[in-house]
Parts: sequence; C-alpha cells; structure tokens
Amino acid sequence: MTTWARLGLQDSASPLMEQLTFFHDHIMVILILIISFVGYMMASILFNSMINRFMLENQTIEVIWTIIPAIILVFIALPSLRLLYLLDEVNNPAMTLKTIGHQWYWSYEYSDFLQVEFDSYMIPTSDLEESSFRLLDVDNRTVLPMNTQIRVLITAADVIHSWTIPALGVKADAIPGRLNQVSFLINRPGLYFGQCSEICGANHSFMPIVIESVSIDSFLSWISSSMED
Repeated sequence: MTTWARLGLQDSASPLMEQLTFFHDHIMVILILIISFVGYMMASILFNSMINRFMLENQTIEVIWTIIPAIILVFIALPSLRLLYLLDEVNNPAMTLKTIGHQWYWSYEYSDFLQVEFDSYMIPTSDLEESSFRLLDVDNRTVLPMNTQIRVLITAADVIHSWTIPALGVKADAIPGRLNQVSFLINRPGLYFGQCSEICGANHSFMPIVIESVSIDSFLSWISSSMED
C-alpha cells in the first residue's frame, strides 16, 4: 500500500503489474540518458565562446538528430504495444467477478457460485479498529483466490466510476449500460487496496476497494460459508 513517504510504484502483486513496473523503469532509463545528453550539450554551448557565426546549416547533423529520436521511439513503442496486448488478454479465466459501482459504494457478484453477492461500504472512522486503515477499509472485503486467472466484469448503476487496484495493475471505468472487462492473476496472498479513480460525486473519495487474496482452499471455505448464509 502507498504511504506518505513512498514516492515510487507499489510492490507488484500480479504479473501484469510486474511488466508495467519494468516498462516504467525502461522508460526512465531512456529519459535519464536523453536529459543528461541534452543538458551536457546545452552547458557546452553556453560556456563555449568558440562559435561559428557563419554556419547556417549542417545536413549531416540534421539527419543524425532525426534518425536517433526515431530509433529511440521504436525502442519505446515495441514494449508498449506488447504490454497493451497483455493487458487486454483475457486468457481463459477460472472464475468471474462482477463489480457494480454505485453512489457511493461497490457491489460484487460471484455468479459462478450460485449468486453470492454483497455490498462493500467504507467503514466510518468512528467504527475503525486500531489495525484498520482510515478511508480504505470496507465492511465486506472482496475475497479472491491467489494463483488463479480471474476475470472482472465492471459496470455502474448510476454515474461513471472507475475500479482500480494499483498493486494488481488494474484500472477500468465503470460505465452505466456498458460492461468493461479486466483480467489478472494474484501471485501472493495479502490485502490490496484501491479507490474509485473517476470523480463521481460528493462521496467520490469514500468508496474504497479492498481485495483479500487467499489460498484456494481458504477461498472455497469462504464461498461455502457465504452460500450457507
């Protein structure tokens, strides 16, 4: 989870987020090299008094500074396109979770298991336990099995929302009358927090998302107890 002192990305909990982090680092290395080179050239020009006032053009240099940026853009575009296709790949999901955004809470349906469904509201600050996170914890966490390909169908009942879990590399708009789809695999247990990322009204900041990743056996036990209730 991101805290006040953290400036980087969250630790990844899915293969998709790992690839997004690698791509971010790849781009940052290229940017640092470009900024260093441009800074060096600007400094050398500013502090160099030997200037040829009569040189109006140099076609060799112009060809070089056209070709090199084009090559750099290719090295950025190829991994970017690969990542876009990975993010859109559904890849035979083992289970489906339906997510519906409301003003101002989320509701979930496990339609693979005889319509297990519930609403997920933020816990008010006055009701929080000492171990809970303010403005982030919910009364009903979304329990999902780890090491399982999961598809999430996302929509909204009133206005546009956005279902986002940064540690999983997932973000999709919840639009009334339309189904959006994301797919991910959680590769370790834990709690993963997210928030609505589309301004949706007065309580936009108070509809958090909590994913609880557990083992498959624990998930099946939770599903069984939910069906009994």
